[in-house]
Amino acid sequence: MALYALLLAAGEGRRFGGGKLTALHRGMPLVQHALSAAVRAPVKEIIVVLGADAEGVGRAVAQSAVSVPVRMIIASDWAAGMSASLRAGVLALPEDAEGALVFLGDMPDVPGELASRLAAVVRSGAPAAVPAYLGQRGNPVLLGRTLLAKVGSLTGDRGARMLLADAKVVHTDDPGILRDVDVPADLESHGDHRLPRGAVPSR
Repeated sequence: MALYALLLAAGEGRRFGGGKLTALHRGMPLVQHALSAAVRAPVKEIIVVLGADAEGVGRAVAQSAVSVPVRMIIASDWAAGMSASLRAGVLALPEDAEGALVFLGDMPDVPGELASRLAAVVRSGAPAAVPAYLGQRGNPVLLGRTLLAKVGSLTGDRGARMLLADAKVVHTDDPGILRDVDVPADLESHGDHRLPRGAVPSR
């Protein structure tokens, strides 16, 4: 099964004050942590979708030492929301793509083994796979071929959530699937094992 990774790194990071994905976190730009997670996935290629700070984020990506081919594209309509970045990434997928793992550039703590577990679920026939921690869904998600064809109908800043009603849930004990960086203070709190702000266990 030909799988690819889409790393969405086009957002402006307005709440952060700009420069979010190039801000240093544990000694390297934030986006490089997300890229490291994508590299550990069983994919043929990583497509990085750039936008607001294409030059800075692109430079950080290019400086990363990775073992998987990386291709960078620019979502010209990135300001329309995450769905625009996702559409751009899906349009850039090769014809042999049977699924895409969608990573977010501001999530530095995604567990390394998770992508393989999501891939196994979709290979077994599920239309999509999504991780969950204590009942709360997180990222990355894996969209199978049938759902990739529906990405064009998405709008706004909700990404692929509208397509995941029938996704197979893969449970994990790692809260890294929920942790993202919205404001500078989040960089200081990452690396511990607290739940992100507003997260309420539902188990």
